[in-house]
Amino acid sequence: MVRTSFRTGDVDEAMEAIRDSFYANRLDVLARPERFGASFDVLELGGMTVGDLRCGADVMVRCGELGAYHVNIPLGDPLRWHQATRPEQLTAPGGAALFQPVGSTVVDRWQGDGRIIALKIDQGLLERRVEELTGIAPRTPVVLDPGLDLTQGRGREWARLVGSLVADLHGGAPLLHHPLVAAPLRDAVLNGLLLAAGHRFRDRLDRPAGDLRPAPVKRAMDAMRERPEHPFTTAELAAEARVGVRWLQEAFGRYVGMPPMAYLRTVRLERAHAELAQADPRTTTVADIAHRWGFGHLGRFAEQYRAKYGRVPSATLRATGSGRG
Repeated sequence: MVRTSFRTGDVDEAMEAIRDSFYANRLDVLARPERFGASFDVLELGGMTVGDLRCGADVMVRCGELGAYHVNIPLGDPLRWHQATRPEQLTAPGGAALFQPVGSTVVDRWQGDGRIIALKIDQGLLERRVEELTGIAPRTPVVLDPGLDLTQGRGREWARLVGSLVADLHGGAPLLHHPLVAAPLRDAVLNGLLLAAGHRFRDRLDRPAGDLRPAPVKRAMDAMRERPEHPFTTAELAAEARVGVRWLQEAFGRYVGMPPMAYLRTVRLERAHAELAQADPRTTTVADIAHRWGFGHLGRFAEQYRAKYGRVPSATLRATGSGRG
């Protein structure tokens, strides 16, 4: 996490500061040039940049193509802007302007008394999060609706979250320097934006939490369900999921409610139970089925089976035989 503050009355220096934290730009003063005085406070949170920006005088800012998702929240005065060939937009306080990574971008008028809370979000960061939450990798940029109402519903709650981050930006908040705080806070802001803004993946995000498991978790779960008899290790499952071991363990705890190896044991017990319920006890033994589904210790298998199904595996097998008789 990096925090910077910048003050200047020079337009060229202001352009350089915006370029360093956000984008290459051309800044033109439209009115009251004698009042120009840029004040920028910026926080970088690993793929997300948050800024509290003022210019003092009315300005136009031309940035070209951003290459990142961006949100401007005007405070005090409305903001006029447009992207590519789309019509000019007016975003008043109580709303947010959402910019796409592609398309030439112009803030047509940022009024001198206005303050902007700006969020730059790396394109890859947002699109990876969509894939993690939905299991679908976006093939094209995720198109966000250009406006977001911050006065009600999810938009209001998201604005409060951003507001707390901005308050920490000014207050120093040494705890934000710790990655255990900074990364989850960044993720919460990103998740909140995806839940509040309009886009083509919103319906999937509104499904029950079980459907929102990150893609790496789903990859590991699929591998275990496809080959439950395989002697997986946590490291091998992490490789299947294309993440680190620690990440996989923490994600399984959050999204599945148990460690990866406990989930594997559950899948194996389900398969063993299904086979025991269908097998012929005259030709099949409990040990045969236990070993087929990866249980090397017969006594431990019987204990785990009883804990889950309320009886020992041999009782299920005998019941199958009785049914045939």
